[in-house]
Amino acid sequence: MKILALDSSGLVASVAVVEDETLIGEYSVNYKKTHSQTLLPMLDTLAKMIDLDLQTIDAIAVAEGPGSFTGLRIGSATAKGLGFALKKPLIGIPTVDGLAYQLAGSKNLVCPIMDARRQQTYTGVYRFLNQSEMEILLPQCAIGIDELVEKLNAMGQAVTFLGDGVPVFKEYLKENLTVEYDFAAPHQSRQSAGAVAALAMQYMADGKTVDAADFRPVYLRLSQAERERLEAEKRAEAEKRAAGEQ
Repeated sequence: MKILALDSSGLVASVAVVEDETLIGEYSVNYKKTHSQTLLPMLDTLAKMIDLDLQTIDAIAVAEGPGSFTGLRIGSATAKGLGFALKKPLIGIPTVDGLAYQLAGSKNLVCPIMDARRQQTYTGVYRFLNQSEMEILLPQCAIGIDELVEKLNAMGQAVTFLGDGVPVFKEYLKENLTVEYDFAAPHQSRQSAGAVAALAMQYMADGKTVDAADFRPVYLRLSQAERERLEAEKRAEAEKRAAGEQ
């Protein structure tokens, strides 16, 4: 079984190919270029490096969200385009689950934290039962960092954090956690298409695939533009009611 995986849900753009239990190749870039500039060229470079015939892949895995709205749209469009062109199924992997799988086999609880702005984080809590089997204790969600800390303190177990939210929330975590904690090493702390591909192998075995036409990103919350539009509509409605009462 051969799976091509893409992750453009955060600052990192990542492409990987896994065949059976072997990571054949992975290409990740954490730089300031937009994913629309990097993702397809990275795929082309990786394919050439490992002599990959895209027709030989069995499925295309993609980090489905949450994350950067633009990044998710780029990853989704790329995966869907490949799925249509190659007539291959897609496997949507929850972004936070994929991040957690970076620490497969951890003895601690694993808690990815992605910066969702406004003191919010995209997060989840996971426990590894062995080197590959992951139990979800808190499904991925968008919550305040204060609420997350309350949940972790209530669980009462040591936890390892990773993700781009670590530098944002590190001081708050240090000041408010009552459980033991640590932070993942730099090479494990960001999105990885290799982890997405490894998790997708399990999804594929369980038949969790979708047609390219049916795939949709998972945003978990409204974009900033949508929030601003709703706020403007509420203000306009309030002003209209106030004018009518005069």
